[in-house]
Amino acid sequence: MSEILVTGSTGFVGKAVVHRLLNDDGSRRVAVALRKDGEQWSDRILSRVTGDLEPSTDWSLALDGVSVLLHCAARVHVMAETAVNPLDEFRRVNVQGTLNLARQAAKSGVRRFVFISSIGVNGAATSHQPFTSEDQAQPHSPYAQSKYEAELGLQALATKTGMEVVIIRPPLVYGPDAPGNFGSLMRWLLRGIPLPLGAIHNQRSLVALDNLVDLIVTCLTHPAAANQTFLVSDGEDVSTAELLRRMGQAMGRPAHLIPVPTSWLKLAATMVGKQDVAQRLCGSLQVDIEKTRRLLGWTPPLSLDEGLRRAAAGN
Repeated sequence: MSEILVTGSTGFVGKAVVHRLLNDDGSRRVAVALRKDGEQWSDRILSRVTGDLEPSTDWSLALDGVSVLLHCAARVHVMAETAVNPLDEFRRVNVQGTLNLARQAAKSGVRRFVFISSIGVNGAATSHQPFTSEDQAQPHSPYAQSKYEAELGLQALATKTGMEVVIIRPPLVYGPDAPGNFGSLMRWLLRGIPLPLGAIHNQRSLVALDNLVDLIVTCLTHPAAANQTFLVSDGEDVSTAELLRRMGQAMGRPAHLIPVPTSWLKLAATMVGKQDVAQRLCGSLQVDIEKTRRLLGWTPPLSLDEGLRRAAAGN
């Protein structure tokens, strides 16, 4: 029985992966790395308390017997940032902490290290064509920069040690109880709040949580995934306005959209210091998943509409 260690197992993505592995055929033992005692999982899960993801964390006990490591833990976007230098703090956790874990994993005999990165490594927006995994990196935030630097360090370690590294860069991930902008949009729709987003004609790629989990599980063992970088999405791109309409249909709450010109929205956002929010709502960000389909024979199991129905049913 092979053993898989999952970091970030109490997070949005990590928790869903662990549940999926528990519901699979049971031929693989699953261990989770926990920050502290008291974080409970099923009796079928091996819990290993490691502390925080730090440059000096000792992972030796957690890595004992592990052949595949899924690394979901990270310092993510901080809404109320208190760090004097956010990039330094992202680097300390996401780069130094990750590479400390990876070096110990390679030394302990871990065969494959699957790293959940971010589409932000590619950039903040697309214009003429979708992102691919072969594009030159253009990380647009301290978080994305730290993820890119971690990718580079992992790839160098793979070359040096022979440990296989798989990198997955998701765009916005949605599902039941999704954090961030998607969760906010669902709450606004539930309340019937009119939204000034009816005139937005951008194109954005998203990925349902179940689709991302399916790709992650595929990458844990698929031979062709070794030392590759994959982009992932539902395979259907939509405008913000169309997404809201289809979210409303999934929730049984028609979206009330007001056609305010995009230029007005961007101006208003700039005046209140919310340019990044305007970019995510009004700008385009498309990803090309043809490589993922071709190398892995993978197809998103859920359509966008089914993903939205599952997200609505879980809220």
